[in-house]
Amino acid sequence: MSASKREVTRASWLTALFARLKSLIDGELNHLLTVNRSKRPWHMPIIAAIAISFPVFVGAYFDALPSGIKASLGAMVILNTPLVGKLPYRLVTVMAWGFAMSLCFALGLIAQQIPILKLPIFTLMSFGIVIFGRYYRQPPPAGLFVLMAGAIALFIPLPLEDIMPATGLVMLGSGFALVMSLLYSLFLLATRPATPTPTYRYEPDTITESIIVAGFVSLALLIAITLQLSNPYWAAVSCFLIIQGIHLRTMWIKQIHRLLGTLLGVGLASWMLSWGLSIWGVALAILGMMLCIETLVDRHYGLAVIFITPLTIFIAEYGSGLPFTEQAYQEVILARLFDTIIGCLVGLSGGVVIHSTNLRVPMRRMENWLLARFG
Repeated sequence: MSASKREVTRASWLTALFARLKSLIDGELNHLLTVNRSKRPWHMPIIAAIAISFPVFVGAYFDALPSGIKASLGAMVILNTPLVGKLPYRLVTVMAWGFAMSLCFALGLIAQQIPILKLPIFTLMSFGIVIFGRYYRQPPPAGLFVLMAGAIALFIPLPLEDIMPATGLVMLGSGFALVMSLLYSLFLLATRPATPTPTYRYEPDTITESIIVAGFVSLALLIAITLQLSNPYWAAVSCFLIIQGIHLRTMWIKQIHRLLGTLLGVGLASWMLSWGLSIWGVALAILGMMLCIETLVDRHYGLAVIFITPLTIFIAEYGSGLPFTEQAYQEVILARLFDTIIGCLVGLSGGVVIHSTNLRVPMRRMENWLLARFG
C-alpha cells in the first residue's frame, strides 16, 4: 500500500473515531440535560410538601423545632402513596411503609447505644427495605426515606430515655401522612377513572439482588465510618440511590446527576445556612424545598438533587437539636461532599456486580435452594 493510501485510510479511521466519540458525547449530554414530562398529577407535589412540612410548622409554633422535624421525617411516607389500585390497597401500602419507618428509626436509636451493633442492624434494615420494595415493585422513592430515617437514627446524639418520645414523634408524623393520603386518595378516586389493584408474585433474583444492594449500601457506610466522616449515613443513602437503577446506563446517568446536583446543592445549603434562619424560617425553607423537589424529581433528577441536598442537611442538623454554628455547617457541607462521592462510587460498583453473571449464578443457586427448602 502506498504512503498516500495509508494516509487516506488513517484519516478516514480518525474521522470515524471522532464521529463516534461526538455521537457518544451528544447522547450522554442529551440524557443529562433532558427534562422529562411528569407522569404524576400536578397537585401531588403540593399535597406532599404540605404533609411533610406541616409537622415542622407545628414544632415551630410550640418552639420545639427538632420534634417537628422528627415528625416530618415520618410524614415522608406520604410519598409512597400509590396512584393506582383501590382505596384499601393505597392505605395499606402507606401504613406498611409508616410501620417500617417507625421500626427502622427505633432500631437505629437502639443500635446507637451499642456501637458494635450499628453495622449489623443497618445491614438487616437495608435488606428488609430493599426486598420489601422490590417484591411489591414500589416506584421511587420506594424505601429511600425509610432507609434515611434508620441511618440518621444511628448517629444523631440522643440519650436512652429519649428513644421512646423520638420514635413516637416519627409515628405521629406517619399517622398524619396516612390521614393526608386517605383524603388525597379519595380525591383521586373521585376525579379519575378507577384502576385495577396490582397483583404481585415472587420474581426470580429478588433475594439475590436484595442481598447485593444491602451489602454494598452497608459497605458504603462502613467506608465512611472507617474514614471517620462526621455524617457517614449520607454515603449509604447516596449508594442506595445509585444502585437502585435498573440498568448500568441508568445508574451512570443518575450518578452524574447526583454528583453535579450535590455540588450545586451544597453551595445552596451553605448560602441558606448563612441566613441565620429563625425556626419559622426553617419551616418555610423546608416547605419550599419539598415543593421544588417533588415538582422536579420525575422531570430531572439532577435538578431535584440540588434541593434534596440542603433539605437533608436541614433535617439532620436542625432535627438533632444541637447548636448549629457557622463552623459546624461548613464541616457538614464538606463531609456531605465526601460522603456523596463515596456512596456514588460504591453504588456504581454494586451496579456492576448486580449485572455480573459470574456472581449471580452461584447466588441464584443459593436462592433457589432457599425457596425450595423454605418456600
